[in-house]
Parts: sequence; C-alpha cells; structure tokens
Amino acid sequence: MKKEYWYILIIYITMQLSTFLGVPALTFGGVLIGYSIEEMAVYAVVIWIVFSFSVALLATLFLLRKEMKQPSLDRETASVSASIVWAIAGVFLALFAQGLAANIESWLGIDMGSENTQQILSLIESFPVVVIVSSVIGPILEEIVFRKIIFGSLYKRLNFFLSAIISSVIFALAHAEIEHLLLYSAMGFTFAFLYIKTKRIIVPIIAHVAMNTFVVLVQSVFKEDIERMLREAESIQRFIGGLFL
Repeated sequence: MKKEYWYILIIYITMQLSTFLGVPALTFGGVLIGYSIEEMAVYAVVIWIVFSFSVALLATLFLLRKEMKQPSLDRETASVSASIVWAIAGVFLALFAQGLAANIESWLGIDMGSENTQQILSLIESFPVVVIVSSVIGPILEEIVFRKIIFGSLYKRLNFFLSAIISSVIFALAHAEIEHLLLYSAMGFTFAFLYIKTKRIIVPIIAHVAMNTFVVLVQSVFKEDIERMLREAESIQRFIGGLFL
C-alpha cells in the first residue's frame, strides 16, 4: 500500500476519534466566555463535525493531488458517458440494496431505522450546515477510504467477492451500529461493484453523495409532504375498500 494511503487512513481514524477531545474542549471554551454548558454542548458537536471532516477532506485531497493530476492510462477505465450512466444507475442500485437489506433485517426482528441517521437528521433540522458533511464531505471520505484504499488494496490480492465483502463489513462496523451490519454492508458492496465496474472512484462517490442527499431530503425537507401523501393514500384505500364491502 502506498504511504499516502496509510497517511489517509491515519487521518480518517484520527478524525473519528478527535470528537472525544475536540467537543469537550470547545464546550469548556464556550463556557469560559459565557455560554451555558447546555447551549455549548450542541454547538460544539456541530462546529467540531464540520471542522474535523473539512480538514480531513482537504488533507486527503492534498495527499492524492499527484494521482488526481495523472491521466488514466488504464484501458479498462469506463468512458465518461458510461461512468455517468453507472453513477446514476448506482443511486438506484444502492437504494435497492438498502431496501432489500432493511426488509431482511425486519424479517429477522431488527428494528428498522438507523440511530445514526436520526441523530444526523436532528442536527440538520437545527443546523442545516451539517448537510454538507452528511451529503458531501462524508461520502467522499468514505469512498476514498473504504473503496479506493481498503477495497482496492484487498482486490490486488483477493477476488472481487471476498474483497467487497471484507471492505463492506469494515465499512459497516465503522458506523458503530452492529445491528445494521447487513444494511451498511449491502451499500458498501454496491459501491464496491460500481468502483470495479468503472475503475473510477468518482462513480461510487457520486452515487453515495446522491443517495445520502436523497435520504436527507425524504426524511427531513419533504417528510411532512410524504406523510400527508401516505395518509391520503390510506384514506383512498379505505374508501375504495368500503365500496366493495
């Protein structure tokens, strides 16, 4: 593995662990200048998330600057038009994989709904700036770390299936929701397929960004409209059902 990749892994892990020091430090600093600890506790989380993710992304892109400048000479790399098609199709593949995994989890008796997602949506409702992290910065970092570096390194030694399974499970475990291991692994496997199909990391990045954005829009911005439509559909269904009784 390239030394730059090791540096990126260290940066990513440090970013994830930095919350345990950064948030308390910001909270304490805010209290010192007059904010209440309750106010500062929330502000500190938002500020640190945006700051740490942004710094990690900038550092990662800096380390990959030489690779990004080099033109691809791999004949197997998908064309631009094919990559666009796969990026769009990838959104639907990821949503399908997520839905299928969610149904299997439900069948196994696992409660539907991700605690991580609900916490992020709660933050977005109060601080819309967080959507930049959840829908853009986060997916870019995850695709670089879990697909380009981890999956890519495994694929040099193993076949696609094993490489995708191992990297996807690591991706799932990184989300710290062991009960939704299948859900996150299914998404990770889909993004690994998109990467190997096109040989372009930008394809799973676009699909991941689009999927996260779609989930945020559905569960926050359009949540009330969707709930109203479901209630209306249910009322119509009851009315039609009553006509045949």
